[in-house]
Amino acid sequence: MSSSDAPVPDPSPEPPGTTPPTLAQVVRALDGLYPPSTAEGWDAVGLVAGDPAAPVRKVLFAVDPVTAVVDQALDWGADLLVTHHPLFLRGVSSVAATTFKGAMVHRLLTGGCALHVAHTNADAAPRGVADALADLVGITDRRPLEVSAAGEPDGHSTERGIGRVGRLAEPTTLADFARRVAAALPATAQGIRFSGDPDAVVTTAAVLGGSGDGYFDAVRAADADVYVTSDLRHHPASELRERAEFEARAAGTDGPSGTPFLVDTAHYASEWPWLRYAVEDLAAALAADGLAVEARVSELVTDPWTGQVPSR
Repeated sequence: MSSSDAPVPDPSPEPPGTTPPTLAQVVRALDGLYPPSTAEGWDAVGLVAGDPAAPVRKVLFAVDPVTAVVDQALDWGADLLVTHHPLFLRGVSSVAATTFKGAMVHRLLTGGCALHVAHTNADAAPRGVADALADLVGITDRRPLEVSAAGEPDGHSTERGIGRVGRLAEPTTLADFARRVAAALPATAQGIRFSGDPDAVVTTAAVLGGSGDGYFDAVRAADADVYVTSDLRHHPASELRERAEFEARAAGTDGPSGTPFLVDTAHYASEWPWLRYAVEDLAAALAADGLAVEARVSELVTDPWTGQVPSR
């Protein structure tokens, strides 16, 4: 997937002559799909910039609010940019254009494009980041890895929560499973790393898009054979695998086969698959109210790493 690729158009653009929804109506639809109340307490989600009364005809979805994505949104004439990652995760006292983030806000507003964020509330949602990743790697009969306090079963009897865990459609080896993950996700300089016996058979898996080594206890409690996530740090990963092998030996099984095994992906790559679900689900939510927009997924690879030199 090249950073020069054009966005993929939604197959159902706004019908000619349709009155476009307002930004407030689109935000209401997004908040229905990804309720802000289900975001983690430290998160910053929702509308970042834009006039709620402004019409919205074109919406671009992307993982990161970076300059290249802003350029793409403005070049296409987007009225709204929806990103997974927040532009302002912590409070600021100024959005002056003398800073790179302030300059982005000014460019968006000058170009008539609003900015909205769906972050951990999109992680937790049905057909959110976790479900999209679970679908790609073949996890069935799944449930949240950790049910959120605000994520009790809703009117659709669907639990909300971080990550997903369940059964693989069919048993496979760890090495083959890692190859499946690599084939399913956007290519990045990092590629896919895994930890564990390549020939060990795995039948259950957990996934969590984005940085996930803070959920190792939940993965162990779920008794998953393998855990797919991103940004795995040396010490937490090493300690998890040492503990797994120690406990496997104590139980009289082969040490290197101790579970959970780990599959480490690039952060961007693990979250990008959700964007296609978001486009489809926003269109459906608006259509229920007789509204429509043209929505696209940004194909720009915004992973910060641009190259890799193999070690010898």
